[in-house]
Amino acid sequence: MSGETPSTSKGARVSLWSLPNQLTTLRLLLSFVLFVTISYQYWRASLVLFIGAAITDWLDGYFARKQGLVSSFGRMYDPLIDKVLVSGAFIFLMEIPGSGIVGWMVTIVVAREFLVTGIRGYIEELGISFGADQLGKIKMVLQCVALIWLFIFFDQGWNHAEVRWPYVLRDTFNYAAVVATLVSGLNYLRRALPYMT
Repeated sequence: MSGETPSTSKGARVSLWSLPNQLTTLRLLLSFVLFVTISYQYWRASLVLFIGAAITDWLDGYFARKQGLVSSFGRMYDPLIDKVLVSGAFIFLMEIPGSGIVGWMVTIVVAREFLVTGIRGYIEELGISFGADQLGKIKMVLQCVALIWLFIFFDQGWNHAEVRWPYVLRDTFNYAAVVATLVSGLNYLRRALPYMT
């Protein structure tokens, strides 16, 4: 997933229902269906839906750049829906035994996204572009890897397996995603401090 799409210079007015925004809306709808499939533990469907959502995230950024359809609304809407997708998935997985996801992990993920959304909104209201940096992109990749592995983990029934390696990978990906989330959030705050006086 692309994560928070970097801001670009403002151009001509773009329709609210441009193709990139339609793809982002499709991702929101896929997110809601994903939450249902997680709740009912339809793991293969969850995996397909999550990958499909990731593809729409790549496509909306691609078409926005290729067709000059970048807009202020799209720069806000796209990362917001990414946050709904990822944070929601972690929240729903926390309720599933064997996920390795616990409350403090979800709190870090959700708190970081609230923090970044608030800071970015404030700074861009000042007329300053404030998109994602490399740490934010790494964070998004690791979150997606952790979620994809959990869907595979459950789909393959490894939550009942006696071998240890699926659990080791589960915990490695989960902790890597949470650490990257925390570090990227703190770095985002550091970058924002000069604008918050």
